[in-house]
Amino acid sequence: MSDTQTEETSRGSEGGFRDSFRWDVIRSTPRYAYLVAAVAALGGMLFGYDIGVISGAEKPITAQWKLSSGVEEFAVAAVLIGSIIGGIFGGKLADKISRRYSLMIMAVIYTVGAIATALAPNVALFIVFRIVVGVAVGASSMIVPTYIAELAPRQIRGGLVILQQLAISLGILLSYLWDYVSFTAGWGWRPMFAAAAVPGVALGVGMYYMSHTPRWLGMQGRWDEADEVMERVNPTCKDEELQRVREELDQSERGSLRELLRPGVRGALIAGLGLAILQQFVGPNTVLFYGPTIFGYAGISAGSGGLLAEICVGVVLFVFVLPTIVLVDVVGRKALFYFGLAGMGSMLVLLGMAFHFGASSWGVAVLVILLVYIGCYSLSISPLFWLMTAELYPNRLRATGASTATVANWSANLLITVTFLTAVNALGKDVVFWVYAAFAAVGIVFVRFLVPETKGRSLEEMEGYWTHGREWPEKSQAVLR
Repeated sequence: MSDTQTEETSRGSEGGFRDSFRWDVIRSTPRYAYLVAAVAALGGMLFGYDIGVISGAEKPITAQWKLSSGVEEFAVAAVLIGSIIGGIFGGKLADKISRRYSLMIMAVIYTVGAIATALAPNVALFIVFRIVVGVAVGASSMIVPTYIAELAPRQIRGGLVILQQLAISLGILLSYLWDYVSFTAGWGWRPMFAAAAVPGVALGVGMYYMSHTPRWLGMQGRWDEADEVMERVNPTCKDEELQRVREELDQSERGSLRELLRPGVRGALIAGLGLAILQQFVGPNTVLFYGPTIFGYAGISAGSGGLLAEICVGVVLFVFVLPTIVLVDVVGRKALFYFGLAGMGSMLVLLGMAFHFGASSWGVAVLVILLVYIGCYSLSISPLFWLMTAELYPNRLRATGASTATVANWSANLLITVTFLTAVNALGKDVVFWVYAAFAAVGIVFVRFLVPETKGRSLEEMEGYWTHGREWPEKSQAVLR
């Protein structure tokens, strides 16, 4: 059965668009499942805040310590360096001590790192503390979606996992707003970083009262506890879901990166790495990190040190995640990928044309193009990448696979961030944006042929898909109602 046929069978068995998003499922899902997702998503908010806060602090830090351009770029990218480190060990930590305890440790790092960064007496220690915070960003960016996915009922798993992306976008927006307040009040850059300690404490306290995931408990042989947790999050399908977990764990041993390279399962590694790289190579961080600079290229006044432009971007980034939470379990992952990547590619082509023919003459149209571009990004590949890292891999390989994809994502992020201005000077603004548009086109083809539609599928079905020649096992054709 082909990918398309499988998707049609899935849609048909679920009763089409109307039945895919069933309000009886929403109402019958215990409140505890939503509470778990909301508390864990605080890790996403911290992720977004610590990524976005540097945009407002960059200029005052540079002025205070009289930084050269090279040191300034290093200070901006320090959190990304730490994120790569966090992504490397995050998966192993989540398997060893649990997803829950790992997030509690990340909360401590976020809190201590925020305070230490705010008190940094010189740029060297500032960079060190930002790298430390980045470790928490990188680790939590893959642990949070894994934790939520392993506790969420499958019918609404996509929407609950994407709560993390909503929280990331909210964190970015809040960082822009607090940067603006601190800037206009004349408080300097230190309060900008110190504020992250508040959600850091909230995450640690919240996770203390949450549960381990049934799948991690099953990996430890703690089935009685797994049964209790499943009763709290998915009582109507508890026995079936636990049986799936038991069968999958009985048939396999805990995996390693080497196992991800073997035939069959290798497809999951390729899909995860491809999405990780493409999410960054379509150029979103050129707008998130260099938005005021791009507006300046077009002759648009950003105001207040460029922060008003960034607030505008932050609002769009946040708002357009909201429809994704609903649509991802209705129309599926791949349809949103197609729509978002096509929209991003189109806007990047237009942006390149604007700079080719003279962006200043386009005026406010450049602003509109950039905001539509960010909206399409926030609707599709931005949240969907993190969701897919929690869904693509067999249970025993999920932490390893998510960790590998996370490292690739942060590495690509760092590469784009430190090469954008250089590429603009070497190739021209128009060519750079057209190159990003080409990657959006590549992304559509990649998703079509190499990424499965996981809507309505249990996490235990993923190994069967990869090991059965990219076809869902026969028993998985019946979709849970």
